[in-house]
Amino acid sequence: MSPASVLEKMTMMEGSKAFADAVKVCRPHVISAYPITPQTHIVEELSKIVANGELDTEYVRVESEHSAASVCLGASATGVRTFTATTSQGLLLMIEVLYNIAGMRLPIVLMCANRSVSAPLNIWNDHQDSISVRDAGWIQLYAEDIQEGIDMIPQAYLIAEHPEVRLPVMIGVDGFILTHTSEPVELLDQAMTDKFLPPYKPEIYLDVKKPMTLGAFADPDSYMEIRYSLHKAVEDSKKVIKEVAREFGKTFGRFGGDLIETYNIEGAETVVVAMGSIVSTLKELSDEMKSQGRKMGVVKVRCHRPFPDQEIYDALKDAQNVIVLEKAVSLGQGGILGTEIRSLFMEMEDPPRFSNFIIGLGGRDVPMNFLEMLVLEAEESPVPFKFVGLKEELLGGEK
Repeated sequence: MSPASVLEKMTMMEGSKAFADAVKVCRPHVISAYPITPQTHIVEELSKIVANGELDTEYVRVESEHSAASVCLGASATGVRTFTATTSQGLLLMIEVLYNIAGMRLPIVLMCANRSVSAPLNIWNDHQDSISVRDAGWIQLYAEDIQEGIDMIPQAYLIAEHPEVRLPVMIGVDGFILTHTSEPVELLDQAMTDKFLPPYKPEIYLDVKKPMTLGAFADPDSYMEIRYSLHKAVEDSKKVIKEVAREFGKTFGRFGGDLIETYNIEGAETVVVAMGSIVSTLKELSDEMKSQGRKMGVVKVRCHRPFPDQEIYDALKDAQNVIVLEKAVSLGQGGILGTEIRSLFMEMEDPPRFSNFIIGLGGRDVPMNFLEMLVLEAEESPVPFKFVGLKEELLGGEK
């Protein structure tokens, strides 16, 4: 396809509205959500779409995020396609229901506009919210830009509803950075989406004509086996995630994604690993360094759960320096993604030199020159774990 024909199909649109449009063409039967910054524009736009008769769905207004998740759970259990969105404290308020949704193997799609958590109150972007619920049994995908967030939505439904998966999917999009900015995007065509994502026809669902119970009770003789089955389902979903991405590419004619994405890693002594929108800045830095005769590769973790251990290991095993940047932290322990990646090299005789930096918490800006400084620092002397960009005048002498 020529560049001109590609441009003809694109439109400038705010991220939240583009995400809402992608949800619309997936034809969910029930949408339930509670507004919370910076997720509000997504569900606000969906409410307009429903009110204008552009989507035949039941839009359920609720009093809290816990109720929104509960409505989706109940609706999904009856065999219909559902959608919700939230962020930060709203996601944490949902957490009881999130575990139930996964345990009941309900294929709900949730978009998380990634935002910091309280206290103190902060409405800007980091990944602490969704990372905090990484163990709930949900597949977790992270978008680099608005287009990827759009494209993830129909893929998420096809993954979630696959008979070999039957799991909920959470899509992380960086709050404000992606939800409130505008980019040229290619929206999803309805006919093509219908071809890619057929109507949902579950084999197991609640039906008054065939009474059954979902997720009721398990005693010590069976609970552990059920949790193991859930673990295996998340782990084994890697195959389906890849298959769905390939099918998306065939249908829509553009890259559907993978568990990870590599950029300029061939022959690079230093490789930086990250998730979300900061990957775009890292790619730009990689190109700039390449023009100067220096090699820095980038690995984007697109899928955090299931964790792509083998894919990450293969991408990093030949690097001399591995630098993991993350916008979340396990307080009292360190970097979460960094710890997971470091563990992959425990048995390697000559592992890469490893650095793990916590950056951008609470929406603090991470410009390209700052990232270049981190790369140079790690290449000179690896830093196993460090909060970077701290303002000493705000620490009261504490380091």
